[in-house]
Amino acid sequence: MAFVTTTDLIPLIPELILLGAAFVVLLLDLFAPGSQRTTLAVTTIVGFVIALVAEIQLLDSGATGFYGTIVADGFSILFESLYLVIGILTVLLSLHYLDDHGIGFGEYYVLLITAVVGMMFMTSSLELLVIFIGLEIMSISSYILVGIRRRVPESNEAALKYLLLGAFSTGFLLYGISLLYGATGSIRIPEIVVALQEPGALNNPLAIIGVALIIIAMGFKVAVVPFHMWTPDVYSGAPTPVTAFLSAAAKAAGFAMFVRVLLTGIPLEAELWKDLFWAIAVLTMTVGNVMALMQNSVKRMLAYSSVAHAGYIMVAVVVGTPAALSSVIFYSCAYAVMGTGAFGILTVRHFGKTPDSYDDLAGYARYKPCLAFLMSVFMLSLIGLPLTGGFIGKLQIFQAALEEGWVWLTVIGLLNSALSVYYYLRVVVCLYMREGSVPDGAVLEVAESPGFALTGLVGAASVVVYLGVFPQTLLELAASSVSTLF
Repeated sequence: MAFVTTTDLIPLIPELILLGAAFVVLLLDLFAPGSQRTTLAVTTIVGFVIALVAEIQLLDSGATGFYGTIVADGFSILFESLYLVIGILTVLLSLHYLDDHGIGFGEYYVLLITAVVGMMFMTSSLELLVIFIGLEIMSISSYILVGIRRRVPESNEAALKYLLLGAFSTGFLLYGISLLYGATGSIRIPEIVVALQEPGALNNPLAIIGVALIIIAMGFKVAVVPFHMWTPDVYSGAPTPVTAFLSAAAKAAGFAMFVRVLLTGIPLEAELWKDLFWAIAVLTMTVGNVMALMQNSVKRMLAYSSVAHAGYIMVAVVVGTPAALSSVIFYSCAYAVMGTGAFGILTVRHFGKTPDSYDDLAGYARYKPCLAFLMSVFMLSLIGLPLTGGFIGKLQIFQAALEEGWVWLTVIGLLNSALSVYYYLRVVVCLYMREGSVPDGAVLEVAESPGFALTGLVGAASVVVYLGVFPQTLLELAASSVSTLF
């Protein structure tokens, strides 16, 4: 019998396409170093688009491979499509930024592709070791992307912190997997579920400690309190397009792994786990919002606010019903787009520098009215105001919590959401209601914004508004994808 058959490769077609695109980009950079970097960016986008088409073709196929360890179900296809869309947006936001900051490394696009491939392996696998391998592919690529500005000390520091803390969390994950294997005799999620449903199985110390260690490792990846401390330093030190990519795609991949392994895989119905997740959700929302209030850097504010948004998603994790898990998927998609857009605005030069502080955004509407309007759309969506994807996402989460009787958790979530209004609207006030002063010797840049970046930002804002006005399609896809997990 053949070890690998053609059928085994069917669910991996999008990943294989991306690996082929990475190979082509690497060859272009190696043998045509003088070619326009636009060629590398366009080639990368084409690879993402072809992989996205292949991903859509797998919908409803029910394809599995490698003895059932890789699946192309509705859940994995929806999340993998999200990673590919965020990859396209990241490339669009990167081209001008790389030129402005002298980052002339063609391997930037290769690392971006391999990071997405790792996320896709994480999401489509039913075996813990394959999930670990996908996580490491994503993580190693991300470490290098964070530190790719080799001559910038902040970037080097961010990469080192990310590497050390990431390796530490990986140790927790591996120890958790080994203990679960000792308790159940398997590393395949379906078999682990069957073993843990046996009477008294969850009283086994190996199983309890193994699950706890996996929760710690995944808590680091999605940046929930108290495993969030790396987030502001890494996000502020990384190149801004990389920050957008990590806050959107990497966080979505972390929650996809969280749902696959812990919520629909390992049974966590015990009251102890509910109380733990409740505390994590409350702390994550509150700490993220309070720390965001104290920031003068918009980039660090968005970093802490991403922690708060992880807390909102954790509310749905606490509830754990199919409706709540569906809201996890919808909110992950909505936040990924609006977060990428918000960070993307910070990649465009203004008066010769990329904006960072609130003062840098003062009077932005006068000189770059289109970007100011787009930034306002992203801020309003992050608040969760009607007619935006953020509103529908929060509505779905809090509605699912109320239906299951989590009243106080919903109240705390709403209060935290109200608290975020201050620092998000502060950005809008700076854009429209404060006069910015032109620095001495600065070039007055009333010129058009970079075309690639503007295309990505307009596309992201359009998706945010579309999800707020016509959310039904994504809601149905999310509900359908959750049903494939049970």
